[in-house]
Amino acid sequence: MKFILIDYSGLFYKTIAKKNTPVKRSGKFIQIRNNDMEYLVLSPKDLAVYHANIVERFCIEKGVAGTYNPKRDHYQINEPHWDIAGGGIWTINEKEKSLNFSGSSQAYGKFDRRELREKVLSVKSMADYIVKID
Repeated sequence: MKFILIDYSGLFYKTIAKKNTPVKRSGKFIQIRNNDMEYLVLSPKDLAVYHANIVERFCIEKGVAGTYNPKRDHYQINEPHWDIAGGGIWTINEKEKSLNFSGSSQAYGKFDRRELREKVLSVKSMADYIVKID
């Protein structure tokens, strides 16, 4: 399965907030799969109130149809072969080269921890990071 790490930190800090991306930051993340692709999508806490906001942004970018529930705290993908595997919380310290994953999503449940460390380390920009999964 091909693995792609998407980090919305640059979008938020540079484009929306118009400031430098902090060395230490945190937020929510979601795991999304489609056939032989897995996406791990990181979003700074100020960009996504709910995990559903991350799913919505991802779907809009990828041209994937989806809808919110009436409470707008769950975004459902309306296309076959897409699966939201779960979500949680992330923290990164670029100076220390550490990335931590923990928690779960109220809307989508616990994230899939299996081989997550190895998958993240397979991303060239993350190869020398310490990846911790709580």
